[in-house]
Amino acid sequence: MSRRRWPSFVYEHGNEPDYRFSFANERTFLAWVRTALALLAAGVAVDAVDLSIRPHEQRLLALTLVLLSMTSAVAAWIRWSRAERAMRHRRPLPAFSYGALLTSALLLASLIVAAAVL
Repeated sequence: MSRRRWPSFVYEHGNEPDYRFSFANERTFLAWVRTALALLAAGVAVDAVDLSIRPHEQRLLALTLVLLSMTSAVAAWIRWSRAERAMRHRRPLPAFSYGALLTSALLLASLIVAAAVL
C-alpha cells in the first residue's frame, strides 16, 4: 500500500524527477525561507531601534519589511511547487519574477535607512 504524498496537486501527476533536482529545488525553497526570516528580523529591528526619522515613517518601514517577509514565504512555496510540477512533467522551469520585486523593495528600504543614518 503506497502512501499519498502532500501536496497532491504537485505529486499526483507526472513522473518522479531525478532526486538531485528535487533536492536542489528544496534547497532553493529553504533559501527563500531564510530570506523571509531575515526580513522579519529586519522589520523587528527597525521597529526597536531609534532611527532619526519620524516614528510614523519608521513604523511604515518596519511594516514594509514584515510584509516583504510574509510575501517571501508565500513566494517560496509557490516557486517550489511550480518548479516541482514542471520537473515532473519535463517542462521548462517557470520564471521567478518575485526576485525583481524583492530587490526593488529592499533597495528602497535601504535608501530610507541610509538617509536616516546620514
